[in-house]
Amino acid sequence: MKNILIFIVLISSGVYAQVGGENIYTFLNLTGSSRQAALGGKAITLIDDVNQPTWNPSVINQGLENQFSLNYLNYLSDIALVSASYGHLINRNVGVVHSNISYLNYGSFISADEEGNETGSFKAYDLSFSLGYAYNFKGSDFHLGGNIKFINSVIENYSSYGIGADLGLLYFNENKPYAITLVVRNFGVQIKAYDDTKEDLPLEVDLGASYKLENVPITWHVTLDNLQQWDISVSNPSNATTNIDGETTEEEISFLNNAFRHLSFGAELFPEKGFNLRFGYNIRRSKELFLTDKRTFAGFTAGFGIKINKLKFNYAFSKFHPASNSSTFSLLVNLN
Repeated sequence: MKNILIFIVLISSGVYAQVGGENIYTFLNLTGSSRQAALGGKAITLIDDVNQPTWNPSVINQGLENQFSLNYLNYLSDIALVSASYGHLINRNVGVVHSNISYLNYGSFISADEEGNETGSFKAYDLSFSLGYAYNFKGSDFHLGGNIKFINSVIENYSSYGIGADLGLLYFNENKPYAITLVVRNFGVQIKAYDDTKEDLPLEVDLGASYKLENVPITWHVTLDNLQQWDISVSNPSNATTNIDGETTEEEISFLNNAFRHLSFGAELFPEKGFNLRFGYNIRRSKELFLTDKRTFAGFTAGFGIKINKLKFNYAFSKFHPASNSSTFSLLVNLN
């Protein structure tokens, strides 16, 4: 039983980690929005999407008033993420407050004693609730936003609590074709640990931009992620070499190789129409999941959106590995 619990703790602390798997609550960096997932998983300049403030609170604006979204991510194995977002208008002077709840279910596990005798089953899950608000500096195109997050993680009868925050700065003018934003995500503390050792939250600093072409119905998105840590490279076992004596040498990652791993791209076709297409590419995911003897298409994402009156359905397909893909579904409702 003890070994199983240790394994689950490692999963919840590392499998979603953006850098090194050395943090707690790394599910906070898991993309629950179909639109964002289809654009490479890192797009942070989606001004008109009620799901976006969970990643970038500076995009909260009055256009999100009474917008509601329900999302479902069918992740690896039996792991599933369900989330909901809502924008509530306080009044025209104060503006909109954004809320989000995310629930990650790891599925059911067999419980056993030290001799291997099954004693039942147990579950593990992560839960977060956030509130966000943004302020537009009068007479300028700058928007400053923040989220506060209340976090709970449960593994069998072990539990942990934490509190985190996000801070974002956005430059956006609706008359200009571009937007630029800087976001600091997931800084905070673990209030109650699983045991006596407290861990750090998965801090991440991202710089993002988008550009809408004038004569072509395409909006480009680019993001530089994990700016808080330069070296994010992890060698891929598929790229290791073995000499005639059987000695294995790990992949050497160059300066430029590591630099490009901070980049992700996305393109949205017909972004303002009732039907649009989305494509993305995450370079780091591609490098780390590449196989030398098989074309995996790891790092590529794609999706589409359909709008019918006050309803909008978004879907995203994310390629990880020949043995594992993920699908994300989002339903957005205009309650006005």
